[in-house]
Amino acid sequence: MQVAEIDIYTNHPVPHLGATDWVPLSLTLGTAPSASCDTHVAVRVRAQKGLVKVRLFTQFPLSETQVPDLPFTTVFADSLLLPDGRIAVGDVEQLTRLVHRVGDRGEFDVHVAVDSPGADASAIDITITRPSS
Repeated sequence: MQVAEIDIYTNHPVPHLGATDWVPLSLTLGTAPSASCDTHVAVRVRAQKGLVKVRLFTQFPLSETQVPDLPFTTVFADSLLLPDGRIAVGDVEQLTRLVHRVGDRGEFDVHVAVDSPGADASAIDITITRPSS
């Protein structure tokens, strides 16, 4: 089910998503479409060309009206630690930021897909669920 959507403007081509605390300085993207650590994911997108659409899903939806776009390409599929149970999405300059509570603190499975991996990405779909027991 889609629970949030935001359009962000990015001066710098690397928005971050993950825990609400500071992004570690050790998280560097290089030339890859994404990079991650145990609490954050950095995603390469287009910069200064227009808004980047970010949609947040809490589970893979059952209805056709709120489905992550299938032609999107997965750039991250692993777990993230969210110490306060909230996920934050925003640009590195903190001009735009979305924070959404997704549950109790702990580990979450996160799937991140983009419409075009790399410097032309203009849309990001994030699906977050609790790990299967």
